[in-house]
Amino acid sequence: MIRVLLAEDMHLIRDALAALIELEEDMRVVGRVATGEAAVALGLELRPEVVVLDIQMPGRLDGLDAARELRERAPECGLLMLTSMGNPELLRRALAIGARGFMVKDAPPARLAEAIRRVAAGETVVDPNLAAAAIAGRPNPLSQREAQVLRRAGEGAELAEIAAEFFLSKGTVRNYLGAIVTKLDARNRLDAVRIAVENGWI
Repeated sequence: MIRVLLAEDMHLIRDALAALIELEEDMRVVGRVATGEAAVALGLELRPEVVVLDIQMPGRLDGLDAARELRERAPECGLLMLTSMGNPELLRRALAIGARGFMVKDAPPARLAEAIRRVAAGETVVDPNLAAAAIAGRPNPLSQREAQVLRRAGEGAELAEIAAEFFLSKGTVRNYLGAIVTKLDARNRLDAVRIAVENGWI
């Protein structure tokens, strides 16, 4: 029996995914959570064969952050990332972390079930069209910290708020944002956010 932990912040989608998985005779949903932090905590407790993680979740840890932590602390758990956007940069980041699967949310239910089985078996499952786009796409020039800072700036957070969240000084945050604008060849911070979002870097 393949034990599956679901991490998805949208209640309806989480319940729909759970219902689809429970229809499979060889699978059982052992947990449902709405945040990256909860996914890590329950993943470490239950050690399921597969953790299905939505890439974009609220809170301190998004899906990729949670996947990274689970990979380090519970490497036996297979990680299958779900996203509403078939973005090559997100795929590259997920694979770099050690995720074994990458699926878009509108994939047919049978394909999701098959992906869970393959990830549980230690295989890598990636949509072939997305894989081709990832190879051809522009690589992300931002460091992980730069992406985090820019994401928070894009959400409207003030310098002091960002500095406190990441244990940095306001001057360091200002320097990060200046470096990001330069790296992305952007006109200003707002333009940098737009460029990064369009390319799936934040």
